[in-house]
Amino acid sequence: MRPVFQVTTDRDSAAWWERTGRGEFAVQRCEACGRARFPARTFCAACQAERWHWEAAEPEGTVESWIVNHQAFGTGDGEPYVVVMVRPAAVPDCLLHGGWLAAREPVGGERVRGVFTPGAGGLTLVDWEPAGE
Repeated sequence: MRPVFQVTTDRDSAAWWERTGRGEFAVQRCEACGRARFPARTFCAACQAERWHWEAAEPEGTVESWIVNHQAFGTGDGEPYVVVMVRPAAVPDCLLHGGWLAAREPVGGERVRGVFTPGAGGLTLVDWEPAGE
């Protein structure tokens, strides 16, 4: 069973959540140095420039790590559930977490694709499933 995650937007992430709500995976790209980044931030961590734009990307990557949680932390949380850390192909120096949608445990280095799923508060989350299944 998939857990119910509570997520809130902030000034930097609001546009990300709007895009996921439309089924779009996007990253920010710095207009000064060209570095792609995630999560969304006001300025580039590499060069501190404040000029950037959103760039659509494929919701795909590889499994970096995961946990199998055996304790429910909120209402509606199923036990056990798996949370994966994925290295997005579009931003290989970042990690993005999400729920695991397969019936088996993930494998390190496994190719995955993002699936947009409704979350609490009307936000759409990016969860992950094996790319080849």
